Amino acid sequence: MTSKENQMEKLINPERLSWSEITKRPEVDNSNLRETVESVFTEVKAEGDSAVKKYTKQFDKVELFWTEVSSEEMELSVSRVSSELKSAIELAKNNIEKFHASQALKINEVETTPGVKCWQEARPIEKVGIYIPGGTAPLFSTVLMLAIPAKIAGCKEIVLCTPPNKEGKVADEILYAAQLTGVDKIFKVGGIQAIAALTFGTECIPKVDKIFGPGNQYVTAAKQLATQYGLAIDMPAGPSELLVMSDKTGNPAFIASDLLSQAEHGGDSQVIFVTNEVTMLQAVEEEVSKQIELLPRKDIAIKAIENSKLISFDSDQDIIDFINAYGPEHLILIAENEDFYMENLISAGSVFVGSYTPESAGDYASGTNHTLPTNGYAKAYSGVNLDSFTKKITFQKITRQGIQSIGPAIELMAEAEGLQAHKNAVTLRLAELKK
Repeated sequence: MTSKENQMEKLINPERLSWSEITKRPEVDNSNLRETVESVFTEVKAEGDSAVKKYTKQFDKVELFWTEVSSEEMELSVSRVSSELKSAIELAKNNIEKFHASQALKINEVETTPGVKCWQEARPIEKVGIYIPGGTAPLFSTVLMLAIPAKIAGCKEIVLCTPPNKEGKVADEILYAAQLTGVDKIFKVGGIQAIAALTFGTECIPKVDKIFGPGNQYVTAAKQLATQYGLAIDMPAGPSELLVMSDKTGNPAFIASDLLSQAEHGGDSQVIFVTNEVTMLQAVEEEVSKQIELLPRKDIAIKAIENSKLISFDSDQDIIDFINAYGPEHLILIAENEDFYMENLISAGSVFVGSYTPESAGDYASGTNHTLPTNGYAKAYSGVNLDSFTKKITFQKITRQGIQSIGPAIELMAEAEGLQAHKNAVTLRLAELKK
């Protein structure tokens, strides 16, 4: 990475007025995106499986006669996964289960007024679809991140869609993770057609209530279109991103490895390094240049690095304000005064604290979820968690004493809004109690 165009942009104390420009993500040409997505949706809705197979042949270059993964395929794939990798996946599964099980809603009954009890309970979303990218890196870890909390929440049906490879098969590791986590149905279908099939249902692929999982720009656009047909989605998600903040105590080699761990996801990924120690910029830049040469996905990482930045600020307050303005998907904090940053942090998907907490840990095995908001959506969205797979239902129970206590206030408020029937529903009960 010797040429200037292959280096991260370096900024020293950039003015706040420039932050909106600095925090922009790489632009993607979406000019034909909407039209393509709508066209596929229309066809899948009308023609079901035949349209799904047609677009699988067109986009994935493979002809499928049957889209669902058979039990024979499952058994064969599972047998091919090494015992070492199985053990690693099982360790990750256990940690993810522990963390997500701890998020279960505890029912707290509150008596708001004597005789008026209110409480909230969680109920599972019955049918969920999980999308697992195949592409250049089959993300079997995402199966764990989505299927495990779905199972803990009590979802009745988990449907997995993932694109087939050129032989019409699914990665062995994806199938092993799916079996381990109790996925109900697996389909060799990816891209727009998978999201459309989950939205409408086909002869083979069930219609679901909510769709989860990352994907490319076409999958993201398809998920957003699905919401117009009454489906829920986890969040708008785009290319991966990471911001690392480190003071002088950080290890430049560690920091560079973290930056590159996200840069290798895709050429449209973005990584940012922010520091209050200007000498760290050069040290990290040199390490990035050294390490990138050794990566199998070097060409992809280089493209991402061209979208990325090295930034130095004099003030800790400027740094935390910049982090909140950026709203990173992943944030690594390495600082002697880490408490200051954690206390003042407002917007981030997932935070990794200290030199020995790589972002990779959250991607795989620490227990937290790696399905996170990108493109600044961390300012308004949470990452996937147990709540993502449930609905919250409120309950209330009112006694005679309770309706007598709050009834007059309800009558007055309903009348003030001109809703006489609302008032009458209370008036009749109060009158009955006076008899």
